[in-house]
Amino acid sequence: MRIAIIGAGPAAVGLLDALARAGADAGVGVGVGAEHEVTVFDPAPYPWRGRPYAPDMDSVLVNVPPALMSLRHDDGGHYADWLGERGAGFFDPLLGAPLVPRGRYGEYLEETAEKALAGGNVRLVPERVVGASRDLLIRTADGHEHRADRIVLCVGSGTPADPYGLDGAPGYIGDPYPLARTLEDVPRDASVLIIGSRLTAVDVAVSLAARGHGGPISLASRGGMLPHVWQRPNGPDGYRPQFLTTDAVRAMGPDVTLAKIYDLLCAELDALGEDIAEIEADLRGAATEDPAVRLRRQVELVNTPAQARRLLQQACHTVMPLAWPLLPEADRETLRRHSRLAVSLASPMVPVNGVRMLELFESGQLDSLSGVRSIVGAASGFEVGWDGGTRRADIVVNAVNPPPGSVPHAAVELVDGLLREGLAARHPDGGIVPSDPRVHVVGDLHGGRPFLTSGIPEVVGAAARTARALTREWAAPSLTRA
Repeated sequence: MRIAIIGAGPAAVGLLDALARAGADAGVGVGVGAEHEVTVFDPAPYPWRGRPYAPDMDSVLVNVPPALMSLRHDDGGHYADWLGERGAGFFDPLLGAPLVPRGRYGEYLEETAEKALAGGNVRLVPERVVGASRDLLIRTADGHEHRADRIVLCVGSGTPADPYGLDGAPGYIGDPYPLARTLEDVPRDASVLIIGSRLTAVDVAVSLAARGHGGPISLASRGGMLPHVWQRPNGPDGYRPQFLTTDAVRAMGPDVTLAKIYDLLCAELDALGEDIAEIEADLRGAATEDPAVRLRRQVELVNTPAQARRLLQQACHTVMPLAWPLLPEADRETLRRHSRLAVSLASPMVPVNGVRMLELFESGQLDSLSGVRSIVGAASGFEVGWDGGTRRADIVVNAVNPPPGSVPHAAVELVDGLLREGLAARHPDGGIVPSDPRVHVVGDLHGGRPFLTSGIPEVVGAAARTARALTREWAAPSLTRA
């Protein structure tokens, strides 16, 4: 079987590793002789790292504890074992775990990929795929064609939007990563406006501070809501949900509703002796509370014994992906209306960044502009219109993340071709789904998911399922090449 993996980021690495192990378990390996070939296509200068994990400033941190960054869905300690004693140098006492620069995590991705490549008939083609025909003839940008029996799209998340049409304007940074490059020429005394207030905006603000930036920094967004702050995770013997679980959702089947999930949360908190009214009041205030005041309280609650927020955060990544396609449309629309709050809760900032952001707020160097209506290029710099009036900025950094299900710019031509050929179809919730069993999609591009960006556990879980499916197919004696 000839497997074409398009994209060489974390999803592809997880898939290669899972294929290597699944193939070994089946006694066939990833690529035995000429019988099974795996070709990965990606022109990226840093293959295997994807957009987030290229070499960058040490202030750009992996945003979750090591236990949630393993490339093996069935081995949560794989990354921590790789990190080993090196983790001590990045230990965050607030979180109780190492918080490693994302460039260092990229080394883990590279080494895992290289081991998979060494174990079978696997090769990397540093070219962009621009199309695939109905018979899976793949075309690359250099004009070459490659035959495949199976295609797996691992193209990652979409390209950041340009919400104010500033592309090409002097002083506008449309895609901030890697920050080591994009912030290099920002004058230390410049006034910097960051579009957005989520994790990318936090990365930009703390990285500016790490470079010794002395000018004012502003976060510009519609609502001004910051990400929540990670609370110290439960230890290996800590609390595990008893009611708000994937098994409970599976038992509901097509009868799952938001009200029933809410009842599971209530049962969970009742068993813990916690009042759901407390977390409800806190979440209701997220859109209106002063960001710095809220941030201080969240930093102070990093070690709270209360489990409500931990349970909700966990459910966003475990229960919700399973429940989402089963929920009535009215319930899904309710969740969409509260998407900013859900993203803030599901994707919190690490405590060390929370402390740094709080210091910037309290020093007066950082502020938050909510209700931003316009950002336009001026004779010198930019003019910002917001609910509080107008503001001038020398530099504007776009920290707006692409929505899940959006297509990266480099993959638009390919995806359009797959749709035309009937190999894939658009999903009404965004993204695409395969229309042909020979095509697989792993990661945020897969349609039918909630509006939350996939974390590494979700990506590697999908990669493992795809690897199992491919392994079953290549082991089938009826499989022959076209």
